[in-house]
Amino acid sequence: MIRLSSSFVRTLREDPADAEVASHRLLVRAGYIRRSAGGVYTWLPLGLKVLRKVEQIVREEQDAIGGQEVLFSALQPRAPYEVTGRWDDYGPLLFRLQDRRQEDFLLAPTHEEMFTLTVKDLYSSYKDLPTMLYQIQTKFRDEARPRAGLLRTREFLMKDAYSFDIDDAGLDVSYEKQRGAYQRTFERLGLPTVICRADAGAMGGSRSEEFLHPTPVGEDTFVISDGGYAANVEAVTTVPPAPLDEAAIAALPAAHVEDTPGASTIAALTDFSNQTFPGQGRVDESGRWTRYEMLKHLVYKLTYPDGSTEPLVIALPGDREVDDKRLEAAVAPAVATPFGEADFAAHPTLTKGFIGPAGLGLEAAAKIRYLVDPRVVPGTAWVAGAGTPDQHVYDLVYGRDFTADGTVEAAEVRDGDPAPDGSGPLRLTRGMEMGHIFQLGRKYAEALDLKVLNENGKTQVVTMGSYGIGVTRAVAAIAELHHDERGLVWPRQVAPADVHIMATGKGQEIFAEAERIGAELEARGLEVLYDDRPKVSPGVKFKDAELLGVPTSVVVGKGLATGVVEVRDRAGGAIAEVSPQEVVDAVVAAVRGA
Repeated sequence: MIRLSSSFVRTLREDPADAEVASHRLLVRAGYIRRSAGGVYTWLPLGLKVLRKVEQIVREEQDAIGGQEVLFSALQPRAPYEVTGRWDDYGPLLFRLQDRRQEDFLLAPTHEEMFTLTVKDLYSSYKDLPTMLYQIQTKFRDEARPRAGLLRTREFLMKDAYSFDIDDAGLDVSYEKQRGAYQRTFERLGLPTVICRADAGAMGGSRSEEFLHPTPVGEDTFVISDGGYAANVEAVTTVPPAPLDEAAIAALPAAHVEDTPGASTIAALTDFSNQTFPGQGRVDESGRWTRYEMLKHLVYKLTYPDGSTEPLVIALPGDREVDDKRLEAAVAPAVATPFGEADFAAHPTLTKGFIGPAGLGLEAAAKIRYLVDPRVVPGTAWVAGAGTPDQHVYDLVYGRDFTADGTVEAAEVRDGDPAPDGSGPLRLTRGMEMGHIFQLGRKYAEALDLKVLNENGKTQVVTMGSYGIGVTRAVAAIAELHHDERGLVWPRQVAPADVHIMATGKGQEIFAEAERIGAELEARGLEVLYDDRPKVSPGVKFKDAELLGVPTSVVVGKGLATGVVEVRDRAGGAIAEVSPQEVVDAVVAAVRGA
């Protein structure tokens, strides 16, 4: 029995000054966590109970599909991460350190390398496969802007699992097992999720899906369609218009340069075109020029993990903005930053406000890389900068007058954009990533030489999958979803206790009866939190109970004199009066759903 009189629990009446979201505010106020540093938190006794229950649900579902639990050190040597390239690829996210002999180590953000090397060390035959290993371990990432309490931290608990199969068919089976386990895990945690196509990012691999929990405080944007398409916004592919054939392109008007004084922005260029060349726009049925027809050129400096840089010019329809997350995913592991004045000065052929394909010539014997939005297809006509001040090119046709080095998915996705699978218009929704599963394939196995003998006696590279769940983030997400204006409202399966008993009077008989009820409930297998503080008013006890959020509470107070105690339901607010003789059975029935 957890007795509040002697427990390491202190509730707060005021919100912490740095709290941005409800889960952060309430977990701190209820005494579940305390801030140690930016993005680093201490788990206090009640918080740790919730964390362990979430962890156990995750563990049970992993065990149910044949996962075997291991535990690696959070402190890892540099060498394996050098082999896979992630020592550099992780960039500033990686916590790097040296020991007293100046040997390099890191605090692991994930453990692909260690899982791979361990299987390599112990397994050598296809007969050893398939196998699935997992751990629930602390991870470290040096987030530039840790925020929202446990939702984005620099130290966090994560379940990471890895499957090892002899071929792609085996990987498909393992992947589907994990996919099902994730669905059951989040159902048990009371967290609705949407399975979204995702970008693999630095993890690599082919198939990748995120389990996103819809919430307005989520940092991710995802899209859904009525026809069932769902994807993280970084993974959405643009539906391009149909290209024209050579004959149709040849029949289009020739490109021509026009003076466009002062039209250095998309808005100014659109207004100028409507004033100077009215009725000649091609997109709007009325002939008005639209921003879509103005080909916007943006210049970035790409910085790679080894410190090298290169310029990149991106062209997209003028009515779209660049989505930073989509651009980040498109150019990873490089980091893209917009050109500054010094960068433009170093590339004089790039004329700000009037950049176009004609201005992307040779500089120092190297052509600037030029990527276009997927909507720029052969036969599409555009207005673009002529590469010289106060001039633009009209009727500039892609595939005839200019080409690019490739396409890039960097433009923002909007409500109403068509789904890539034809399932209808897209709707944008905010969400929080709860889990991510990858078909890694052979990336890490090849890098670390994980091979086994196949049934023909020949060596074969093992095929891998990777599967992660944010355990500490799940606690925050549950708190974010399950609370009201008075405090937390824990789902029963993760609550720190099954029942919260309050002795709300001064008579010794009240405390004795509360003690008896608690002991009997504990003997029946329930976890009991008992507010036995003798000099605390009933009002404070009620407020603390609401803040702590245990699903069922029992109030032993002045009603005891007339043979009544109260059983309260935290979620629904119902209050039932029962006799002291019946209260244990009533609470057990409520907890076990009888």
